[in-house]
Amino acid sequence: MTKRLLLCDCAGSQRVDDGAIASATGLPCGRVASALCTAELGVAAAAMEAGEVVVACQQERGRFEELAAELGQPDPVFVDIRDRAGWSAEAAGAGPKQAALVAEALVPAPPTPTRDVVSEGVALIVGPGDVAFALAERLCEALAVTVLATDAALPPLDRRFDTVTGRLKRVTGALGGFEVVIDALRQVDPAGRGDLDYGTPRDGGVSQCDLLLDVAGGTPFVPAPQKREGYLRADPGDPLAVAALAAEAVQTVGTFEKPLYVRVEPTLCAHSRAGQVGCTRCLDACPTGAILPAGDHVSVDPMVCAGCGACSALCPSGAIAYDAPPVAHLFRRMETLARTFRAAGGAAPRLLIHDAGWGGEAISLAARYGDGLPADVLPLALEVVSGVGHAEMLGALALGFARVDVLVAPTTDRSALDREVDLARAIAPADALGLVEVADPTDLTAALDRAAPPPLADPVLPMGSRRQVTRLAARALHAGSGDDFSSKNRAPLPLPEGAPYGAVLVDTDACTLCLSCVSLCPSGALMDNEDKPQLLFQEDACLQCGLCANICPEDAIALEPRLDLSDAALSQRVLNEEEPAACIECGALFGTQSSIDRIAEALAGKHPMFRDGPAARMIRMCENCRIQAQYHAENSPFQGGERPRPRTTDDYYSDRKDH
Repeated sequence: MTKRLLLCDCAGSQRVDDGAIASATGLPCGRVASALCTAELGVAAAAMEAGEVVVACQQERGRFEELAAELGQPDPVFVDIRDRAGWSAEAAGAGPKQAALVAEALVPAPPTPTRDVVSEGVALIVGPGDVAFALAERLCEALAVTVLATDAALPPLDRRFDTVTGRLKRVTGALGGFEVVIDALRQVDPAGRGDLDYGTPRDGGVSQCDLLLDVAGGTPFVPAPQKREGYLRADPGDPLAVAALAAEAVQTVGTFEKPLYVRVEPTLCAHSRAGQVGCTRCLDACPTGAILPAGDHVSVDPMVCAGCGACSALCPSGAIAYDAPPVAHLFRRMETLARTFRAAGGAAPRLLIHDAGWGGEAISLAARYGDGLPADVLPLALEVVSGVGHAEMLGALALGFARVDVLVAPTTDRSALDREVDLARAIAPADALGLVEVADPTDLTAALDRAAPPPLADPVLPMGSRRQVTRLAARALHAGSGDDFSSKNRAPLPLPEGAPYGAVLVDTDACTLCLSCVSLCPSGALMDNEDKPQLLFQEDACLQCGLCANICPEDAIALEPRLDLSDAALSQRVLNEEEPAACIECGALFGTQSSIDRIAEALAGKHPMFRDGPAARMIRMCENCRIQAQYHAENSPFQGGERPRPRTTDDYYSDRKDH
């Protein structure tokens, strides 16, 4: 069933180009209302009763959802074309942008995988006695509370909650599954008269809880505490903050859906091989500590993961993929924006990626109290922007955007984002990428007044993995520069240190072709030749994980971050090769001639038996001939007397007859 688009000019405060929207999106539009959420609410009700609708208003979303519920109709699709397009100093030319925003809102989002988290209200309060005991008294009727007093305060006589004292050593887990380890643990001894006291201390006490309320006032017990679900923290000196913490704690009882933000494919991970550590990008970037080594690969604790996406953006192999929603869905949204904008008559669109929280509010305030977004700037809302990687930025440019900017919120984790922007800038044309930071939303319009190169005349659709998208986009962006991609003279693009693309450089004088690097390479970029001593390399597959350099016994390997866009990067090339050694007996090829010569020279200088004679000759034999020569040599340890005939039952009978 075709959806119907409900448009409103918000009391004449914006110009709605219904013709451009209908033409580019194919959605039927009725008369543009002026007060759809108030005086003309009946128009919306009639449209909902007739079928599915798209409401071009986000501010009054709650009102329209209530109306749909009263009518027994499904919730409408909502899109904001007022704050993001209509309220603008360039509103006269906002028709293509409005059409693009409506079309993007209709792109169906795949469901996000989730897991049920059950919290039964078992709470641990950690802090000084005076604050923790008072908080426990407020919560003990609603939660099962235990207080871990961090000072010497004696336990209260109130036995509605448990009290212990000690030192919190370690905290793992999240909402519904915390595990704590407590040293110097002393439990209440309830016997006797007078004040209650604690028993004998012991280390290594382990307990579980659903909630952890931290009013200790010191260093948080977990990294990124604001992102750890079920970990509630307040300043013990702020009574209002403690009261707010108590109100929040009561609401964390029940069954909740936890999004599974990332998906891990261990076989692609380049973390380590044979005890040698290679790639640690995700481990270094994870703010919550949800990622841990697990043998040759890494594992992600889905309960601790806060969904920032930095690990997925930085992963060179695709072992960690963002799944809420997948990157392919993001590219589809980008493609819809760019294509519809051009179909509605727009040219040279710019993309502004922002988070739905702070960024969305900043755009709304800039429209309400400032000049709003320029008509060629298309906003794209994500839950977080910290997971936007170089592949997404380059993919957007390949789709036909002239420039891509990321609006950074004050709370955005910048560690991975800054690194990815630097990498994307090294690949993209000049002035095509940037970060936008504003303290005042009304400064947003001026901050977006930036130079932009011309967009691609023939946009391409990014497909495949992040690495494939990057290469496809980079070739499209550099198609007209330098030599043809089939030319061997085309120079690679230099990249920043730590980039996941590059070459392996081998010191041929030091390399002995032991091929240790080949056995550990996780992506198959380094290979050997079964027919002769060669070290082969395919640059397109190299992750720059460093495992080959770490394992090389001769320190003959170095890494060079770069992006070779030529066709040669897709084929194998020889990094080092030597003449094979021929067996002096049978002529079979084995090993390398230089290695055999070095071994013979080293042994001849250390032991007289290897200076000449049979032992020296064996060094230059293949393994089969060497065994034969050893077996037939004089005083061979393999030789012995004639084997005795196996004894049979008849032999035993004969022995008995003789005796």
